[in-house]
Parts: sequence; C-alpha cells; structure tokens
Amino acid sequence: MEIAQANAGICHNQINDSQDEIMSTQKFAEIYDAYYRRVYKYICYRINDHYAAEEICSHVFEVVISKFHSFSPQKSNFEVWLFAIARNAVTDYFRSQKKRLTFSLDSILDLILPKSSPEEIVIRGDNHEELFKALAKLSDKERHIIAMKYAAGLKNAEIAELLGVSGSNIGVVLYRCLKKLQKELEKGGFQYEG
Repeated sequence: MEIAQANAGICHNQINDSQDEIMSTQKFAEIYDAYYRRVYKYICYRINDHYAAEEICSHVFEVVISKFHSFSPQKSNFEVWLFAIARNAVTDYFRSQKKRLTFSLDSILDLILPKSSPEEIVIRGDNHEELFKALAKLSDKERHIIAMKYAAGLKNAEIAELLGVSGSNIGVVLYRCLKKLQKELEKGGFQYEG
C-alpha cells in the first residue's frame, strides 16, 4: 500500500507523453522498479509457488512491453491495466496446471486477529494449515479479491474497476471474507492467546 501512493504519478505522466511510441528502456525500467514487487507478491499469493511466480511475473512485464501501445488512460489507470494483465496471466497458469486455486497469505492472521508476540509467531507456523483450510472455504472470487487487496495492495476502487463492481461492494466482500476466515479458524480449533 505504501508503494501505491508513490507510484500514482510515476506512470501517468510518462504514459501520456508518448502513447504511440514503443516503450523506451528508461520508461520500462521505471515501471518495472515501481511495480515489480507488488505484481510478484500478487502472483505469488495467488499461486503459492515462488518459482512459477517469477516466471509469470516476467511474462506479465513482457506483455506490458508488447501491449503498451494499446494502453489507454481514458479507459483505466495504469495500475488497473497492469493488474488485469497479471490476473489474466494467473488465470492462464491455472488453466495450464489444472489445479485448484490456493495462495499463501501469511499476514492474513494479522488482519483478523490482534498482533502477536514473538512466541506466538513461532506457534503460528503450526496454524498455517488451519489458515489454508479456512481460505479453501472461500469462493474463487473471494480469494481473488483478498489477493488483490492484501498481496497487490490495490485500493477497493481499483479492484472494483477490474471486476466491474462498485467499490462499496468490494469493501463488503472483504469484510465478510475476513469474518468468514475468523469464524473458520475459530471453528477449526485455532486458539489465539492474547
């Protein structure tokens, strides 16, 4: 999220300067430096495989280079366009793997439970299995929204634009997802000792 605000102006000015030109090395380097970490985290959380995430992330930036001429700031902002490419790349990966959608969200416990002490962090490793079971009970759409929000750091409005729904709908879905996760973790025997 801290990157989102810093990135907001990076691409808009440069993209508008030379829309019909081929992307320069400098322009690509600035986009890559600004967005790589967020795109990688989003992909990694969605597929739970660091090596495949690196490959997919590379593919996403190849598509950015090859399709940059088709980007239109009038249709959407650059981040939305970029994460639509990332989302499509993840979808293609799952189609090719024919696997069930899973992703790791180590920080999800911090979102739904109070902050942990160092001792609890060590114990938490045992609870990841419970977290994965709880995440599996969410729909694909819910897991996708959680990944875009917490892995990619997108704002509700940007997620809404990607999915074609309202920003308030995304907020409601996120709230309900976190409540479902909390309920599933507690039902599965997860005990938080605070």
